[in-house]
Amino acid sequence: MDILMNFTDRLDSFLYTYVLVIILIAAGIYFTVVTKGVQVRLFRDALRVVMEKPDKEGSVSSFQALMVSTASRVGTGNIIGVASAIMAGGYGAVFWMWIIAFIGGASAFIESTLAQIYKKRDPNGGSYGGPAYYIEAALHSRGLGAAFAAFMILTYAGGFNMLCSYNLQSTFKSYSFYNGASPAIIGAITALLVGYCLFGGGKRIVSVTSILVPFMGCAYVLVALIVIVLHIQVLPGIFARIFREAFDFRAIFGGFVGSCMMYGIKRGLYSNEAGVGSAPNAAAAADISHPVKQGLVQMLSVFIDTLLLCTCTAFLCLCSGVDPAGIEENAIYVQESLRAVLGGFGPVFLTVAMVLFAFTTLLGNLFYMDNLLIYLHRKIPSHQFMTGFRLTAVVLIFAGACMKASLLWNLADIFMGGMALINIPVIVLLHRTALGALKDYCAQRRQGKNPVFSAQSVGLEGKLDFWA
Repeated sequence: MDILMNFTDRLDSFLYTYVLVIILIAAGIYFTVVTKGVQVRLFRDALRVVMEKPDKEGSVSSFQALMVSTASRVGTGNIIGVASAIMAGGYGAVFWMWIIAFIGGASAFIESTLAQIYKKRDPNGGSYGGPAYYIEAALHSRGLGAAFAAFMILTYAGGFNMLCSYNLQSTFKSYSFYNGASPAIIGAITALLVGYCLFGGGKRIVSVTSILVPFMGCAYVLVALIVIVLHIQVLPGIFARIFREAFDFRAIFGGFVGSCMMYGIKRGLYSNEAGVGSAPNAAAAADISHPVKQGLVQMLSVFIDTLLLCTCTAFLCLCSGVDPAGIEENAIYVQESLRAVLGGFGPVFLTVAMVLFAFTTLLGNLFYMDNLLIYLHRKIPSHQFMTGFRLTAVVLIFAGACMKASLLWNLADIFMGGMALINIPVIVLLHRTALGALKDYCAQRRQGKNPVFSAQSVGLEGKLDFWA
């Protein structure tokens, strides 16, 4: 275990110090420039199209696709991830989370638009797809597509879900009934509940997440806003410290591995997943008239995740006045922040929120697996294989609750980094196709039309499976 810890520590530090930080920021800035600031320019369109209903009854709507991707994005990372960034990187980490979310919105737009363009038609008339599919269709490299699919399975069914399970059980450590056996008990209960829902199939996952995500998000934002309003007098000082520490480049480059920039980028990416290649798997399932619409919806999901929910957690903690020094668990830092303002209700509320956040995250993560396994098998896997895979995923959820947090964070970061190292260069190579779709969308909008996509508009007539 010590050897594994040392190895993952070094690999994690290398990836996020010398490789991913440069790639993520460079790609996000480039996509922001070439789309002419699509995050700002078409923000109102994103709000409009998210409520459009599909033409075919029973198809996955833009809103449902948003909820599935948001279920994966919005989760324990919005609470525990933010707390860990502040505890390890300081106030300045919040600024770099904002930056990676803003420029990442453009990356999310490009990857989700590509997923819609290259999506496949299923036997029932619906659609599916994602990075593995657009890698093979556009670059003619099944090997690279399979590598991405393998990394995503490791990330979501393994690293992310194990870490999510640990984060959930860690919120119970502040209660008197917690003891050495509690991680296993809580892990077992979580695994059983997820397994029950998971074996109900994809439609049940979509319906469950569509109900729970808005509820848990609104309740959490409301409580955070109450805490912030009660301490509104300290906000100017908090903003000043965030920007002062964010631009303390002597401290950042003097020890980058532990700097606010590194932790802000790592935890921001863990939370919003922009450019990683996860959300396109949900985006491809949406029944819409133009691929750009789903690109805009998934861009909106990044903003909901980081600029809204992560910011709420950050200011909730920073406004409370609680000093994280000496607090070992990230979850306890948030609980103590809530306790300082709301009394005994605070920790209980956080536990309930964590249960809801974790549950929808676990389901959203596993929802992605079906498309990836179909891709690797070139067909729908057998019932026996899927049963075995889902049972393995449930066992990993149980195991994650009982493991060390540091190892789980390392594994999640490394696996996610593998996805990004494949997906970001690919969408850079293919981005002109997405830009062509964006140009076509904007032209139709200027004419007062409801944009309808044609493969001919991006020079791919006869080359796409779904679009004529």
